[in-house]
Amino acid sequence: MTEAPGAVVLLSGGLDSTTALAVARSRGYRSRALTFDYGQRHRHELAAAARVARALGATDHKVIAFDLRAFGGSALTAEIDVPRDRPAEEMARGIPITYVPARNTVFLSFALAWAETLGAADIFAGMNALDYSGYPDCRPEYLEAFEHMANLATKAGVEGACRFRIHTPLLRMTKAEIIRTGLELGVDYGLTHSCYDPAPDGRACGRCDACGLRLKGFREAGVKDPARYAGDATP
Repeated sequence: MTEAPGAVVLLSGGLDSTTALAVARSRGYRSRALTFDYGQRHRHELAAAARVARALGATDHKVIAFDLRAFGGSALTAEIDVPRDRPAEEMARGIPITYVPARNTVFLSFALAWAETLGAADIFAGMNALDYSGYPDCRPEYLEAFEHMANLATKAGVEGACRFRIHTPLLRMTKAEIIRTGLELGVDYGLTHSCYDPAPDGRACGRCDACGLRLKGFREAGVKDPARYAGDATP
């Protein structure tokens, strides 16, 4: 029997990366999940990533620690207020203060290093260019450029041992389409965490960009969001 191919999956514990892991599993990959403790505002997404990795059968789950607070420059890594209550049309304009400089490049570089060590050609990530908050490192042209670089800058790529592929199956989906896809694949979104600025007990604020996009997606999908929300925020 031919062994299933291996893949490295970036897993934050949020809705999109969880769905990407489910897609990788549905395509027959033996998925290894990779999560980063990079100095983000809270630890809840790390706990969510561990729950998701177990639930979706990742064959390994590594958490890599480094501290982007040394550079700051983002509301997720510095003492900068997280924007709240922004309308969708405002989210679609410009690059928000929750953008972490070069974060996806750093994350994908770690994934590439692990994939090359494993002899795995495939990396999955949950980037989305349609229903997103203006992040430049979620754009198709960026991901194409990184894939090209990966095959130029690695021993495996240069010697022809494999050709690396960056899979972003959610790239052109709306949030509602992502949610429907995950539900069809058996994802329990109650395990996930999306909020940028949760309460100490992990309840989502319901007002940051991430919560706004998540709530909009569940409404449009016609499904109740199983996440816990603080205060007057309701799914």
